[in-house]
Amino acid sequence: MNIIVWTRRGGSRQFNLGSPLHLSTFLSGLVLFLGLMFGLAFMLVHAYYVETPEEQAQRWKSELAAERAKLEHVTRESEMKLAALNAQLGEMQAQVTRLNALGERLTRMAGLEEGEFNFGAIPAQGGPEELLDDISLGDVGGMGVEDSVEDLSNQIRDRERQLSVLERLLMNRNVQDRVRPQGRPIEGGWVSSGYGSRTDPFSGRRAWHGGIDFAGNKGTNVMAVAAGVVTWSGRRYGYGKMVEINHGNGYVTRYAHNQKNLVAVGDMVQKGDVIAHLGQTGRATGPHVHFEVHYNGRTVNPVEYIRAGN
Repeated sequence: MNIIVWTRRGGSRQFNLGSPLHLSTFLSGLVLFLGLMFGLAFMLVHAYYVETPEEQAQRWKSELAAERAKLEHVTRESEMKLAALNAQLGEMQAQVTRLNALGERLTRMAGLEEGEFNFGAIPAQGGPEELLDDISLGDVGGMGVEDSVEDLSNQIRDRERQLSVLERLLMNRNVQDRVRPQGRPIEGGWVSSGYGSRTDPFSGRRAWHGGIDFAGNKGTNVMAVAAGVVTWSGRRYGYGKMVEINHGNGYVTRYAHNQKNLVAVGDMVQKGDVIAHLGQTGRATGPHVHFEVHYNGRTVNPVEYIRAGN
């Protein structure tokens, strides 16, 4: 059997189906042709297909459900973040409260003027106001949680800076209080000779007395009037057994005519430490302690330092 196929150029081809080769070629071409026609038909049907109202409603329901699920996910995440920020906000507010309480207590301890370190007041702030277009999730009273956290962070940093300055101030004051002579060198007793010009008890002539004499019973404790380092402990001409303490900042104190010295050169002493026992050694008419205060190499009247300790 022969099949004639006309080509696009106007020619023709003749296939003898009796030949296996010709039959195979013909079938392959036929399959390809049918496939192309089927694909073209599917495309045409799909292009001109109109969605029914039921199908359209179902599609909208599916899309709405997907959007609702996405919105719920975003909402849950936002609520979790907001809860975390609120927890952080509460912790920071508690920290500010503790810092304020600590600052007020330290301010009272330091004896500062009222208002010098007012930890309970809002820090002084100012500047032109600029409106914000966007307000974040969780805004309360015009300020978002994120802004509140940032504001509290700034307050905490401000309090920490103030506390740091206050700490240095207290330390300096404490150091100065410890090293500045204050108070009497003995408990009890009485002033038997003051500072300045006097009649020398041995020569009867006018002479300079560079300290104050405190009379008392032998063996009475002689105490350091400030913290410092012992720079002399032994006999010295005119002083008898004497203890000298260097307090720094230009201050030196001397305790003379002791019956017994209880400290050695190089010892560290604190205010109120017993450094000797009252006696009558050296140039003395009776048991007493000769107390001197030196500032920047010169003797000064100990009266103001004695009164400072009362």
